[in-house]
Amino acid sequence: MQAARVAIVGTGGIARSHMAALRAAGERVEVVAAADVDGPRVEAFAADNGIPHHYTDVGELLAAERPGLVHVATPPATHTGLAVQCLEAGAWVLCEKPLCGSLADLDRIQEAERRTGRHCASVFQWRFGSAGQHLHRLIDEEAMGRALVGVCSTTWYRDVAYYEVPWRGRWDTELGGPTMGHGNHAMDLFLWLLGEWREVSAMIGTLDRAIAVEDVSMAMVRFESGAMGSIVNSVLSPRQETYLRLDFQRSTVEVRALYGYGNDSWTFSGAPGVEEATVEGWRAIPEDVPSGHPAQLRALLDRMERDQAPPADTAGVRTTIEFLSSLYKSAVTGAVVERGSIRPGDPFYEHVGGTLAR
Repeated sequence: MQAARVAIVGTGGIARSHMAALRAAGERVEVVAAADVDGPRVEAFAADNGIPHHYTDVGELLAAERPGLVHVATPPATHTGLAVQCLEAGAWVLCEKPLCGSLADLDRIQEAERRTGRHCASVFQWRFGSAGQHLHRLIDEEAMGRALVGVCSTTWYRDVAYYEVPWRGRWDTELGGPTMGHGNHAMDLFLWLLGEWREVSAMIGTLDRAIAVEDVSMAMVRFESGAMGSIVNSVLSPRQETYLRLDFQRSTVEVRALYGYGNDSWTFSGAPGVEEATVEGWRAIPEDVPSGHPAQLRALLDRMERDQAPPADTAGVRTTIEFLSSLYKSAVTGAVVERGSIRPGDPFYEHVGGTLAR
């Protein structure tokens, strides 16, 4: 297959992860251009990474370079507009999280996909590690019985200096606190593994940082299967960890990591009476692919070559974005929020933070 012509929009810190993934893709891609509103920064980024062209205007880049794939790595509030602009220019899009700030924005991106025949995927790289993929298959096969109880904790630490970056800590630019920008990887994996959720009850608080958004959120969720889970997101936790625990009828599966995982981050434990040989079979992950941008990019390129919708596309992440909106709505209203209840006209349809973002 001919190498995909790729451009990167946004050359801040996360762009380094995208470049590492593109380098790992080898001859499948050709990085032709980068863009950033900061001229000196994009010039330096292009020089450091051997990118032949750089721009401060995305429209100029799209018109001149005609990329087939654009990596969007800009601050959150810009994602929707850039995704739509790139789709309309004929490119596929791989967009950093959060993909967008509302169900309304997600509908805008999906309408652009329908108009253009191109696809947009959200960076949710925790789905793509080999251990996560393996566990998803075991769940589909009901190898360990039904899922019953889940725990999902993203307990990270972000100091005062972190929020001195002008766009952070604000509903209009960061779109939310750790619920949107930090814990969404683990929550997305949690929801992807356990299936459709039914209802959520939540609380949020701004306990210690001088920011407009929350610095802690907690939620209880009930799934359509009947399974129940608890979720914690924090940027106030000095000993940082990302932890998921899933209790099935015959097994407990756990992952302890921080920003990514490998196979060795996971443990499988059998229920009393389950033979060790059976547990060893569950532990036998066929390959060892870390979660991360390279694994997701490989999957996207595979689908791109077949002109098929990529994994973690707009349809595939709608459940997660609706969950985030519902978590915030529950925290504001004090009510249990059911899946499917947030519709056009609801302030939480227009922005995940709803009335908080006004």
